[in-house]
Amino acid sequence: MSNHKDLQKLTAAGLLISLGIIYGDIGTSPLYVFKAIVGSQRINETLILGGVSCIFWTLTLQTTLKYVVITLRADNKGEGGIFSLFSLVRRRAKWLIIPAVIGGCALLADGIITPPISVSAAIEGLQAYYPHLRTVPIVIGILLGLFVIQKFGTSLVGKAFGPMMFIWFTMMAVLGIVFIAQMPSIIRALNPYYAYLILSTNPNAFIILGAVFLCTTGAEALYSDLGHCGRKNIQTSWIYVKSSLILNYLGQAVWLLQHNGKVMNLNLHNPFYEIMPTWFLLYGIGIATVATIIASQALITGSFTLIAEAVRLNLWPKVRINYPTMQKGQLYVPSVNWLLCAGCVGVVLLFKHSDNMEAAYGLSITVAMLMTTILVSNFLRRKKLPRYIVSVFLAVYLFIEGAFLAGNLVKFIHGGWFTLSVGFILFTIMWSWHTARRIRNRYVKFINIEDYYGILKELSDDETVPKYASQLVYLTSANFDSEIEAKIIYSILQKQPKRADVYWLVHVDVVDEPYKKEYEVQFLVPNKLIRVDFKLGFRVEQQINLLFRRVVEDLVKKGEVDITSRYKSLNKHKIVGDFRFVVIEKVLSRSHNLSLFERFIMGFYVYLKKVSLSEERGFGLDLSFVTVEKVPLMLSSPDMVEIHRAN
Repeated sequence: MSNHKDLQKLTAAGLLISLGIIYGDIGTSPLYVFKAIVGSQRINETLILGGVSCIFWTLTLQTTLKYVVITLRADNKGEGGIFSLFSLVRRRAKWLIIPAVIGGCALLADGIITPPISVSAAIEGLQAYYPHLRTVPIVIGILLGLFVIQKFGTSLVGKAFGPMMFIWFTMMAVLGIVFIAQMPSIIRALNPYYAYLILSTNPNAFIILGAVFLCTTGAEALYSDLGHCGRKNIQTSWIYVKSSLILNYLGQAVWLLQHNGKVMNLNLHNPFYEIMPTWFLLYGIGIATVATIIASQALITGSFTLIAEAVRLNLWPKVRINYPTMQKGQLYVPSVNWLLCAGCVGVVLLFKHSDNMEAAYGLSITVAMLMTTILVSNFLRRKKLPRYIVSVFLAVYLFIEGAFLAGNLVKFIHGGWFTLSVGFILFTIMWSWHTARRIRNRYVKFINIEDYYGILKELSDDETVPKYASQLVYLTSANFDSEIEAKIIYSILQKQPKRADVYWLVHVDVVDEPYKKEYEVQFLVPNKLIRVDFKLGFRVEQQINLLFRRVVEDLVKKGEVDITSRYKSLNKHKIVGDFRFVVIEKVLSRSHNLSLFERFIMGFYVYLKKVSLSEERGFGLDLSFVTVEKVPLMLSSPDMVEIHRAN
């Protein structure tokens, strides 16, 4: 809780950190936004002034009002992001999982296109010096290096992010001011009339709208990184960031108006680099390259966090998650890292140039923003805001983002299909995993545990049965202490009678608070049957082995349990008894009770289980103390099976 309060404080260090890890994506957009707006059109005043006006009002309405002012208030104990938001509102309606999953998949798809387009746009500035330079190998080399260093953690690199991004934004502001001074009247472009004029008169209005949207693609990162910086630091630093961006866009507009009436090849004459003095160009390209690497790093880290949350919310197969440093929020997901790496390299090889990537960029992030709008409107209702205010918010942003979606759909055949395809594959995995678990849980039979108190006590005291373990621990999915899976009782009493001094039932409940770590202990049968309920936040690593050991140590210190071995030779020396975990893996049995769709889902689920982390590894159990028992998940009752005797 103290960490949460500290993050809410406005500090110089907090402002610098927020510059370094939040604004990479949105901060590097001036590299390609005006290129995308102008394209191959003839430069004219309406196009340029309208373009600046659209950019300014998009940053104002979309980024500033929706995200910085409103969405940052959806604060889940200091954490943000679409899954944190879902955790705040999921109890309002079951269907809210749909926008959460769609939004999460869209953000992950965006993580595959952002690093290539940012790094490519920066490196292509070198073509002003070397027109025949092949940029693809350089871009791939930078991206490969970036993904290779992930496993070492980024805490050391991260300390340099803030100062470097401060230099980046200051450079953009100064370059913009120099050109604004040559044409101060450019300030009139901030008038919303020019945005209306270009969108109502230009035959390419939807294409322009799709290009304008690129200026706000990093807005989701503002909310996702709430936990790293705190709301006040983000809101204050955004003032400087937005001012720098607008000044740079105005400076680029002045340069473009100086070439009024011409059709420019903006691949060779990128307005971002054209407003740099010739002597500064190489330095500018260097700073831009570093800024794009920082932008890519922030997005990769965000993807790791997103997957880790999805795993703990049972929306993604269990995967290995490493913690390379002790810094909060620092994690590394090897499988996701190399999938992103392959995707980014594939994007560079497929599209080759940043202007081609622009066609693939923006479509998936528009979908993510629409999903966030739906979830935020439910959050505002949860906060008891008047219904008419929530309705206005929902209507305004569904209209704005719907218009951007329509503008980006124009790009579909030119590259938008790529990110939508990636998003659809990710959605298939998430939705199949979630649906399969629901189907599986439908057939898990729970029984009243009180009916077995006496039998368990008698088995524990029955010396004619070989002792299986001193302390026998089962992981249970039963939410209530009065219930237990029938398969656990079957495992203890029938599969192989398992005598133990003490039986433990361990239940893990993933709660809505991100970093909550609590447990409750219930002595169902004194000294014989004990249940431990862990309440862990969706951002807490589920190291059940370590957490359970800590709980047992606490109980021993308080004299509530005795874990000394009951074997006479060991007991007199006060030797601690052995612990054994039993993980029951439910194996799908053949059944005709499932529909064709459900059979397909369960088949895909079985495949995902094979390539994902096992239950025991996912819970961080010491494999030398674990027994895995496979039991059939009966999807049809024997009573429903008909067979006739022949003799």
